[in-house]
Amino acid sequence: MKKLILVGRVAAGKTTLTQALKGEQLHYCKTQYINYFDTIIDTPGEYTEVKQLGAALALYAYEADIVGIVISANEPFCVFPPAITCMVNREVIGIVTGVDKPDGNVEQVRRWLKLCGCEKIFEVSSYSGQGLTEIIEYLREPSDAPDARPV
Repeated sequence: MKKLILVGRVAAGKTTLTQALKGEQLHYCKTQYINYFDTIIDTPGEYTEVKQLGAALALYAYEADIVGIVISANEPFCVFPPAITCMVNREVIGIVTGVDKPDGNVEQVRRWLKLCGCEKIFEVSSYSGQGLTEIIEYLREPSDAPDARPV
């Protein structure tokens, strides 16, 4: 599978999405440092929110095939500037998490992700499983087993 790095604010749903993609039981776990798995790199939200740490994300992105900008459906604002995808020479996808949240505004988040430069956008719920198969299929390489999941 292609390696995916997830970047986004604190509580955007990166770690929960990682657990769901790996087929694990979902539980809250605050990411304190960069977590490397076989096909997923999970980053702390502070790396997105603190200007001095932001450049580190571009460097960590070089270890991935695809960068995933993660924004929760109920975010009140977007921390990512327009055209940020040019910061890395990797494909950048957008991921809207928590699409089943009653206070979510998926269309607003889609607009923000498009403004960031994301051409491919996934809408997911880690709890219901909505959209997870689409991300797994997108990460799958031709040589991967048909039922392979990110590990």
